[in-house]
Amino acid sequence: MNPFPMVLADLRALRWTAPAIVLLVALAIGTGVAIAAQERALRRGSAAAADDFDLIIGAPGSQTQLLMSTVYVQPDALPLVDGRLLNTLFKDERVAQVAPIAFGDVSRGYPIVGTTAAFAGRWDRIKPSEGRLFAAEGEAVLGADVLYRMSDTITPSHGVAGLVAAPGQTDAEEDSHRHEGHGYTVVGRLPRLGSPWDRAILVPIESVWEIHGLGNGHASEETKGDSPFWKQGPAAGSSPAGAEERIGLPFDGKRVPGVPAIVVKPKSVAGAYQLRAQYRQGGTMAFFPAEVLVSLYGALGNIRDILVVASALNTVLILASVLLLLLAVAGLRRRRYAVLRAIGAPRSYVMLVVWLGQVTLMTLGCLLGLGLGALATQAVSGLVAQRTGLLLSPAIGLEELLPALGLALIGSLFALVPAALAYRQQVVAGLRG
Repeated sequence: MNPFPMVLADLRALRWTAPAIVLLVALAIGTGVAIAAQERALRRGSAAAADDFDLIIGAPGSQTQLLMSTVYVQPDALPLVDGRLLNTLFKDERVAQVAPIAFGDVSRGYPIVGTTAAFAGRWDRIKPSEGRLFAAEGEAVLGADVLYRMSDTITPSHGVAGLVAAPGQTDAEEDSHRHEGHGYTVVGRLPRLGSPWDRAILVPIESVWEIHGLGNGHASEETKGDSPFWKQGPAAGSSPAGAEERIGLPFDGKRVPGVPAIVVKPKSVAGAYQLRAQYRQGGTMAFFPAEVLVSLYGALGNIRDILVVASALNTVLILASVLLLLLAVAGLRRRRYAVLRAIGAPRSYVMLVVWLGQVTLMTLGCLLGLGLGALATQAVSGLVAQRTGLLLSPAIGLEELLPALGLALIGSLFALVPAALAYRQQVVAGLRG
């Protein structure tokens, strides 16, 4: 006998009870899926953002703080490392590329980062999507998400510790700390990188130094007087060959201002470890971003484990509730199953009808839970990207499918309990009930 018409009739008769069981199971699955998928997406996104930062050197202090400021553009008050170290690294045979990173100014909530044109183009790996890279003081290159336009003039403001304005918005605190008389002209825009640098404004580090009265690190500054940048910056589209000041490494001035961080691209793995060991002493700190990320991932993993355990306990409670509900539903349908037995249906048929109905509900709950988990992960990833600038690509993988399959298997075993009770039921007792 075909059991499926009877199963469908049972499910239709349950009305609100069947959707409630499906929803309970879906919530149990969706919570676990969202936690696992989001944590994995966050790891991948944060690791991808650090790919361009092989070795970071700074003054002794917190590696985590320096990493967050340098890689994830979360400016903070950091001690400065001697600027002369830039020339030392520039001449080091183990170093392929080196760039300073300086921050502290903002505009409309976007951090202004002083560096070199070579680093802005990530050493010839990135080409501007609009315009060109900066080639003189007073020029700026925008990240993909910065809402300024080409040829706009950007007036910087001194950042205030603890004050974080929403990107693209200005406030009274920022307006009160403007560097009047200074401005950057937008000459280019970078493509989307999927990192917090998409919200940064990149300028020559010489401009950052000069705004704060530190000179520009070049010998020409000692004889030329005030830089033209102090007045209005070069016009957009100006030719690099016409610029009077040279920017970038090496710095040949008598004094090279300090910087919060230095990014080094070593020529080899062996050279990277030698540089890391050398600059972990003598008043400097050096580390690979992966070192700090591993410890952060460890803490993130601990939090995830706690959430997973909580989710597992929640799942157990939901399964227990579902089992009780299934038993109650089977008890309410005793008369129907007794009638089936009375008209000639074998015990095994009744047991199969009960079991298939319950397994169908559990399976639908698991499938719905995977969908809810995927939607929740996408929503949370969007919020994280909005807050941090990280590009997250969450996906449902084997790690999420296995718990769902496991729960479906356990649910099918649980469904044997009411099915066995229906199998053992006496026809007369069922009819009387």
